[in-house]
Amino acid sequence: MKYIVVTGGVISGLGKGITTSSIGRLLISAGLKVVPIKIDPYINCDAGTMNPFQHGEVFVLDDGGEVDLDLGNYERFMDVSLTKDDNITTGKVYLSVIERERKGEYLGDTVQIIPHITGEIKHMIRSVGIKANADVVLIEVGGTVGDIESMPFLEALRELKMEVGDENILFIHTTLIPVVGSVGEQKTKPTQRSVKELRSTGIQPAMIVARGTMELDMKAKHKLKSFCEVAENAIFNAPDMDSIYDVPIHFEKQNMLSEIKEKLKLNTSEINSQKWDEWKAFVNRLKHASNQISVAVIGKYTDLKDAYLSYNETFHHCSAETDTKINVEFISAEDIEKCDNLDTMLSKFNGILIPGGFGNRGTEGKIKAIEYARVNNRPFLGVCLGFQMAVIEYSRNVLGLKDANSTEFSTITEHPVIDLLPEQVGVTDKGATMRLGSHAIKIKEGSFAYNIYNKNKIYERHRHRYEVNPEYIEKLEKHGLIFSATDIEDKRMEICEIRDKKFFIATQFHPELKSRPMAPAPVYLAFVKSMIQ
Repeated sequence: MKYIVVTGGVISGLGKGITTSSIGRLLISAGLKVVPIKIDPYINCDAGTMNPFQHGEVFVLDDGGEVDLDLGNYERFMDVSLTKDDNITTGKVYLSVIERERKGEYLGDTVQIIPHITGEIKHMIRSVGIKANADVVLIEVGGTVGDIESMPFLEALRELKMEVGDENILFIHTTLIPVVGSVGEQKTKPTQRSVKELRSTGIQPAMIVARGTMELDMKAKHKLKSFCEVAENAIFNAPDMDSIYDVPIHFEKQNMLSEIKEKLKLNTSEINSQKWDEWKAFVNRLKHASNQISVAVIGKYTDLKDAYLSYNETFHHCSAETDTKINVEFISAEDIEKCDNLDTMLSKFNGILIPGGFGNRGTEGKIKAIEYARVNNRPFLGVCLGFQMAVIEYSRNVLGLKDANSTEFSTITEHPVIDLLPEQVGVTDKGATMRLGSHAIKIKEGSFAYNIYNKNKIYERHRHRYEVNPEYIEKLEKHGLIFSATDIEDKRMEICEIRDKKFFIATQFHPELKSRPMAPAPVYLAFVKSMIQ
């Protein structure tokens, strides 16, 4: 089993995740079994309790793992389904070691960072690779070299290098090459210092991925070779690109795969031409779409687009599939609340999407936007909280239940059309306690949802605590809001639709979490097609 470790230097947010995903795409295109791991040095056990403003969206896996958004990129680029074990955090590591210490498994030992914490990190990494029967374990280390939080992980990886040998582990350092405006010269000093910091941990990078606004010039590349002791043919350009999906192609043009194969002595063929051609064709369609539409995404975390990363990427997948450039504009639901004439704000959009979220802030704006879409027959898609808001809007404005609400937002409402899931009653811990992960869904034949999926049973990912109150289902359906899909036990509503509208569908689940470049989420694709028509 081989290991590739991607570290970052100078600043965070450079694109280590896209670098790692792109390397993974190259490796699987060459027929290798690759399993990615994201190391997050924060003390949280997972990303589930973190505010999207701080850390971007929480990505949910089939097994219910609430993980870093980079695992979403891994799944999309590599077309794999990961598990919660593929995201290692400081919290997970320390919790495991402390639990073992309490059980007496270290009886007689003083439990320390070395060897116990670093040993647990290595054990977790190896276990993921062995379980997946991987040829290559691809590891991204979150944060930047020099962060105090990352030190135990870098030490563990240094130890791993000593144990498996240089020919079985490869360190790739992603770093910033800034251009000073007044001089116009690419500066390598930040990278030199970053590599020096990495060396101080006992790790020498074998390859460098140079991030910046432009291609790395030969003068800068020569400096990196001299001061970082990395061969020129192992220094790769990673300039800003029109599409993140173009990065693997850009790396392959620089013979990155050949360099990795040589350094790790990988016994594999060249890239599978058919798979690679499919990827390039997807990127080409994405970059040269001939039609154009616009969609409004009305949420509460709109100041940070990473909070809605999977939504955005799903629209990219639909764009390539439909030969249509989709201009996505994020609008604050609070701005909708303040707007007296929604037509001035929303009439320019071909469709409206209400995404998931938590908390009362902005919910009235979302309800106003849903009413606008319903009354004006504008294509509408609601997801998770968007599904619940659609039920509340219909209850208020069609059934006349003016006080209709969710008990998440009002415990004194006379009409709790959205209420707490039964298994959530009495739950006090917030971490990993929602209805999470992939669950079976039954779709009613003859419904619009059935026409979209062309099957009566699907599996989709969930992340919610509240559901449609069964006491109101019959009333809602009598007035035209049809629940066209339920859970396998017919207890929980999963999809609602209004059949006499151009497109009005909402899902309790998150379809965007399973969307792939060559296989867009079906309900999103249908939504986009309705906007094109």
